[in-house]
Amino acid sequence: MVATRLAGRGEAARNAVFNRNSRITTLEPNAEPAIVTEALTRHFRDLVAVADVSMTVLQGEIFGLIGPNGAGKSTLIKMLTTLLPPSSGTARVAGFDIVAQAAEVRRRIGYVPQFLSADGSLTGYENMLLSARLYAIPRRERAQRIADALAAMNLTEAADRLVHHYSGGMIRALEIAQSMLHRPKVLMMDEPTIGLDPMARRVVRDRVRTLREALGMTILVTTHDMVEADELCDRIALMHNGRIEVVGSPAELKAQVEPGATLDDVFAHFIGVEIQPGGGYTQTQRARQSIREHR
Repeated sequence: MVATRLAGRGEAARNAVFNRNSRITTLEPNAEPAIVTEALTRHFRDLVAVADVSMTVLQGEIFGLIGPNGAGKSTLIKMLTTLLPPSSGTARVAGFDIVAQAAEVRRRIGYVPQFLSADGSLTGYENMLLSARLYAIPRRERAQRIADALAAMNLTEAADRLVHHYSGGMIRALEIAQSMLHRPKVLMMDEPTIGLDPMARRVVRDRVRTLREALGMTILVTTHDMVEADELCDRIALMHNGRIEVVGSPAELKAQVEPGATLDDVFAHFIGVEIQPGGGYTQTQRARQSIREHR
């Protein structure tokens, strides 16, 4: 079985990945930023989805785009992943322009979309193998790359199972594993815990933190979950109506409001409104599809 063949590789890979660096990566503010945008804007006819966004994401940090559905988070991340061209403004990701050097950007990023991307009719290994082919990973390296990624997400034992039988948290972990096969410098995740129960959310957050700590990867994540943002992100940007209103660490922003403030209080203070909060394979699919249809 595939899981048996991967077991030895997976354990060695897990040790190599996670024992190499047991502490959180030190941010390098003097290094070239992982992401820089300047007045980045996107129009859809008369609708301004993203308006004059200027921000900097440092190498090695977990940076959160926080806001309600419709704030422009997904549109912004789609521009940064080269899926949507900007109407105006510029952005560089991993040192490359998202328009003039889009192919170079795509080689250096991983993307975990909000919608369900894993195929439930395939096993975990088969999903990984498909991604390895799409990323043009050389045949001689595929088995080890897949073993490393599955071990990193604690999915080695589930490699032979159909994804349709995975829990929601396992599906998201598989999608993250797929996104890191080519060892990207920047990983972008759009609502990574959407449609998951509280336990699965925590598992995914733990996997994301471990990934950053072990590999020094820069991670950009969108969410409207304030608890998630507070626990996961080094810095956050509050988005509303397509604009970034304020940027800072969760602790810095809470301190600007009042002692004991939460990020919900922060959002209400700076934006003037509160964010309203928005299983297995089928439940995950329905949750993400519903959100996509109503955006």
